[in-house]
Amino acid sequence: MGIAAVHNTRMDDRSRIALKLAYLGGGFAGWQRQPGTRTVQAVVEAAIELLYRTPVSVVGAGRTDAGVHAAGQIAHFDPPLIIPVQGIERALNAALPADVRVLRAWLAPASFHARRSAKGKRYRYRLSWGPTLPPFEALHRTQIHSPLDVALIDAARSRIEGEHDFGAFALSGHAGHGFRGTVRTVTVAKLTAQGRRLDIILEGDGFLRGMVRRIVGALIEVGRGAQPPGWLVALLREPGTRPPAPTAPAHGLTLERVSY
Repeated sequence: MGIAAVHNTRMDDRSRIALKLAYLGGGFAGWQRQPGTRTVQAVVEAAIELLYRTPVSVVGAGRTDAGVHAAGQIAHFDPPLIIPVQGIERALNAALPADVRVLRAWLAPASFHARRSAKGKRYRYRLSWGPTLPPFEALHRTQIHSPLDVALIDAARSRIEGEHDFGAFALSGHAGHGFRGTVRTVTVAKLTAQGRRLDIILEGDGFLRGMVRRIVGALIEVGRGAQPPGWLVALLREPGTRPPAPTAPAHGLTLERVSY
């Protein structure tokens, strides 16, 4: 179905379209729409406007930062016209640039909200050290110049799971307001290692702005021997009295999944 092929029937007010999106973050200033800047939200909304011939707002499950990728970002919008979901997927991919894809489109209940209905998120951070990476892998894997001790990282990784005040791991402008403040629960913190490649996987009920990248930055400090594993415990116990953890580069991070 082409971009211009739309029906004239009004969509039921209770209908809502959900999208599963994947994108390479290197060409974007993050998810959230910003004036004069290329963002994922703006690009997706522009494609939807071409399809429906009217502006439509899109709500994402989370605001990925500039340079961060997604393999399973979820978004929703309320369509003004009836178009079969199979046609929506094809039409949007025809209009979107190559660094954003709609992996799936489906009809969701009116109560569904991509952000408010989310129960948790899963992130993967990719690291390597040693020989130079091929360009296509370097797009989404951060290369460290010094070797990392995976055993030390694993010892520190175990301290992250559970409910903690992650204020030391939040960038300025984080969404740490409301009754929870900067307290979050990390349900899974695990490693997968193969040779000189290491993936750090974090799942939780919510993440502060920059939290995953600063956790990874702290784990890198431990892995290269600059800090002991117990340093993370001190950051969690006294987030306001210690220097913040360093921030790992954005391009190594991927939002893999949003749970509902």
